[in-house]
Amino acid sequence: MPALNPELRTVRDPEELERAAAGEFARLARQAGPKRPLAVALSGGRTPTGMYARLAQDPYRNLVPWQALHLFWGDERHVRPDHPDSNFRTVQEALLSRITVPEANVHRIPAENPDATAAAIDYEATLRSFFSLKEGQVPRLDLLLLGLGADGHVASLFPGSDALREGTRLVAAPWVERLQARRITLTPPAIKNASEIMVLVAGEEKAGALRQALSGAGTVDDCPALLLREARGRVIFIADRAAARPM
Repeated sequence: MPALNPELRTVRDPEELERAAAGEFARLARQAGPKRPLAVALSGGRTPTGMYARLAQDPYRNLVPWQALHLFWGDERHVRPDHPDSNFRTVQEALLSRITVPEANVHRIPAENPDATAAAIDYEATLRSFFSLKEGQVPRLDLLLLGLGADGHVASLFPGSDALREGTRLVAAPWVERLQARRITLTPPAIKNASEIMVLVAGEEKAGALRQALSGAGTVDDCPALLLREARGRVIFIADRAAARPM
């Protein structure tokens, strides 16, 4: 059933947000086991990076069954994995270099491919293989971690993007005009089918986008985060006071 009313959890500041997000991640991850690996899609961005750093420290690192996790990415910049802008590199430095996850369980987007569309096709094939999907089926990620842009974008689905209307492909490589670059991103069908979506929001500049995402006002073209109101699982926004301030 669609999550028509996403949850909002307000915390004091970015540090408390990182702790709250790490705790939620650990809670969900503990449901995993040898016979039930957990599929998690990670995000780039400053706020998720703080959460990754906390997950690599006690007590969280000892609460998460890292061997049972399969890690995916919700989106990626069209750069090599060692590039400073790479979302994979962000996670690698903040988390993966400090804990032990089997190499085979880390499913990064092959964004070093000069052809971003080909990279998207390859990553969709990775998802279809891992989840044993038949034609027309959509993966069921256990957890999708997202940030929220001040313009309302989630993953690399920006306002006005053609990818917002994608109904068949699981991964796309839309051109982002204001960045003058392509991004590789999960599409709405893959995002909306996740069992749990956790959106981390920090800073006063995100307040307007958060209000719109929660209120349902406007269109997905104006505020892509509105697509989360059509999600089939739980959606929780964790925001600091600056982002969650009333109008």
